[in-house]
Amino acid sequence: MKTLLAFIFAAWTSFALAQAPAAELPKPGMKDLCPVCGMLVSKYPNWVATIVYKDGHAHFFDGAKDMFKFWHDPAKYAAGHSHDQIEGISVTEYYGLTTIDAKNAWYVVGSDVLGPMGHEFVPLASAEEAADFVKEHKGVRVLRFHEVGAELPVMLDAGRFE
Repeated sequence: MKTLLAFIFAAWTSFALAQAPAAELPKPGMKDLCPVCGMLVSKYPNWVATIVYKDGHAHFFDGAKDMFKFWHDPAKYAAGHSHDQIEGISVTEYYGLTTIDAKNAWYVVGSDVLGPMGHEFVPLASAEEAADFVKEHKGVRVLRFHEVGAELPVMLDAGRFE
């Protein structure tokens, strides 16, 4: 019954999001590289994260983990870039593969689902989806955007989640 309710909620949420006017987000091109790790982002469409600047320029990432590394030190990866220039940040939500606002997402770490660079922040659209994901995929922690410190993405690289 819980699975059915979760499915109905997810379907309704997807429908509601599809009906809402969406900001036109750029998509990574075939040659766009992640500024953190250098991987081709378009090869991993299920994991794409994007930072869009007020001038329309965008950086694409092969997962939320690299997006968080960039977020915590943008000048390290792109000289002259800062938080005050950012218009929006998005991630690809795990279940629906839709683009959602990264600051509103729920992130699960320590699960059995690996991203392109190994252990990853798995973005989910709601607390309910995050709780279901933790149960289904042995997740260790659920975090919100503001709870991800600069050290956690590096810890994930080492397979540490606490």
